[in-house]
Amino acid sequence: MSVPANEKHGPRVVIVGAGFGGLTLAKGLAESTYDVTVIDRHNYYLFQPLLYQVATAALSPADIAAPIRAILRGQANTTVVLADVSGIDVVGKQVIVEDRRFPYDLLLLATGAQHAYFGHDDWAEFAPGLKTIDDATYLRRQILLAFERAEASSDAAERAQLLTLVIVGGGPTGVEMAGAIAELAKRALAADFRNIDPKSTRVVLLEGGPRLLPTFHPSLSEKAQRSLEDLGVEVRLGAMVTACSADAVAVGDERIETRTIMWAAGVKASPAARWLDVPTDRVGRVKVEPDLSVPGHPDIFVLGDTALVLGADGQPLPGVAPVAKQQGAYLAKLLVARTKGRTLPPFRYRDYGSLATIGRSHAVVDFGKVHLSGFVAWLLWSFAHIYFLIGFRRRAIVALHWAWSYITFQRGMRLITGSTGSRLKDDAGKEGEGARMRGVA
Repeated sequence: MSVPANEKHGPRVVIVGAGFGGLTLAKGLAESTYDVTVIDRHNYYLFQPLLYQVATAALSPADIAAPIRAILRGQANTTVVLADVSGIDVVGKQVIVEDRRFPYDLLLLATGAQHAYFGHDDWAEFAPGLKTIDDATYLRRQILLAFERAEASSDAAERAQLLTLVIVGGGPTGVEMAGAIAELAKRALAADFRNIDPKSTRVVLLEGGPRLLPTFHPSLSEKAQRSLEDLGVEVRLGAMVTACSADAVAVGDERIETRTIMWAAGVKASPAARWLDVPTDRVGRVKVEPDLSVPGHPDIFVLGDTALVLGADGQPLPGVAPVAKQQGAYLAKLLVARTKGRTLPPFRYRDYGSLATIGRSHAVVDFGKVHLSGFVAWLLWSFAHIYFLIGFRRRAIVALHWAWSYITFQRGMRLITGSTGSRLKDDAGKEGEGARMRGVA
């Protein structure tokens, strides 16, 4: 079934994905003459940079997510569709959505990224990543259940295994997760149990490369590692994971007994390139023109984690929120300019810096020639993340949560919800159920 366009508007623009890039693009077309349709598999916009705080019981999902319809309800030329895109009919210029087809004059794909297990997709069952609210609430459940099961166990070996939590990947997500879990275990939960000592929890961060935060200045990588170690995190560099199972992770010939593994080691692009049948790089990103259009398809644009765009240094731009937001803003201006018979120069990314936090009062900030760490960097990280949240209410709530946690060391979202079974069982029970800011935009 083909869905007709709104006749009172002009050319049909279909945006697939309402993350950082897609939502910025849609908002930029608010006053345009285009008929805009935004399609997303979720009904909410998610501020992914703080997703790890949901996973570690510092925030609730509603604190970092907002309904897409509520964000765009003031745009008369915009329609929001909740659906899962299954393909693109490039010849017929239609987006295939379940049993419907959406015609387009211009198509913009901002479909983000997904976890990459480097040829070991079977590890996903045992080492879930962190991309969605479901991922975060699942990890929160597994982390909290580990302490509850250790409390109920009388076997010392089982307790040690339950109280060993492993994070794979030493990028910003892995570093922030490790610091937050260490603080949760050694401070927030310290007095809550009678049969175990949460302070004895072993938090292990595995990084295959020679240092943490490889995109940051080396001095900041060293400071981040020292800060994690001060929190009691066991940092292992040059540690290549060779196997994951329900009760252990293998690093070479070494076996680390654990019931909780978190994956933060890599991502790959969405299947957009397969929909278009166009060339990609090794992680599935679409190779685009300087104006972000797809070669041979001037009516299709790709942005965010799905696009391969080279920076001024000739290297691919990172899959972070500022890149997606700037690309969304650029494409909105480009499309509006076209309606006025003008064009714009090629897209150029402006890097304003990168940030990562380690615990409640320490962060590292890389502004190129300026490198900051410690409490001042943490304040900058906090203000930046609060500023980019959607809506005053969420900003105020998150600021209050952080202030309370800073003063009391408590985490108020320690709720174990949903099934306590395996990830596969959880997913199988969901019948019919269906973007990282590391810099300053």
